[in-house]
Amino acid sequence: MAGGQTVKVIDTHSQLWTAEAIMSMPETMREGYIRVFGDNLPTLEDTVNDMDAAGVDKSVLVAIDAETVWDYRVSNELVAESVSANPDRLIGFASVDPHKGVIARKELRRAVEQDGMKGLKLLPHLTELRVNDRAMYPLYEEARDLGIPVLCHMGTQFHTGTKLKYCRPIDVDEVAVDLPDLKLIIAHFGWPWYEEALAVAHRNLNVYFNIAGWAPVRIPEFVFNFMKGPVKEKALLGSDYPLVSRQRIMAELADVDIADDVRERLYYKNALEVIPGLE
Repeated sequence: MAGGQTVKVIDTHSQLWTAEAIMSMPETMREGYIRVFGDNLPTLEDTVNDMDAAGVDKSVLVAIDAETVWDYRVSNELVAESVSANPDRLIGFASVDPHKGVIARKELRRAVEQDGMKGLKLLPHLTELRVNDRAMYPLYEEARDLGIPVLCHMGTQFHTGTKLKYCRPIDVDEVAVDLPDLKLIIAHFGWPWYEEALAVAHRNLNVYFNIAGWAPVRIPEFVFNFMKGPVKEKALLGSDYPLVSRQRIMAELADVDIADDVRERLYYKNALEVIPGLE
């Protein structure tokens, strides 16, 4: 990155699961994460070290706001503070709870204008609002006006008590058609509805998808086949770290048979078109 070198690998989706972030979660969720990680909750230094070991230049950290329904929040301020400690490596995506109405819209603008956030993360299964619910549209309009993308959790989830019905990729199609100037990202390629997700990305110029949360050896061949052709300009690298380490993702992707131009698109070129301010 020194001397104006172009960024070569951008992770468009990772989590801030430091001890401080975990302690901000509801007890039932916190217990679930602690069962996975024990006392070895990943620090911010662990995040950067994992990036270094994997050869990842920049990584998005997402905030979480599902406070109204689930009392679950990893604040924009905490993410912004983490980004400010590593501004050349980390990119912040804000999150706001759509149930908060005007307050959410104002917080999104504040997070972008004051904290430098570069995107909006929404979690329909935790807010219990589908992405095409009309209550979501004020946030979409705000994001569009701010020039930032919206990253939507799509597909399955492991939180106990959440419902899959809120995370169908087909719902993104309606938003994409209604707001063609808003960039939308389908997270986790919408599994198990990956054909649906790829169809939405294929037909809408403003829709992208990432492969976060999956070890590449587990990604269906169908997804890679479409990435080689119809949606090669729509695929984004993502880890969902610490659920999957970037080291494992990059090592396994190196063994996937894809052309250099497709790999460059996946690793960084598509992200440069979606996330504002990257060089």
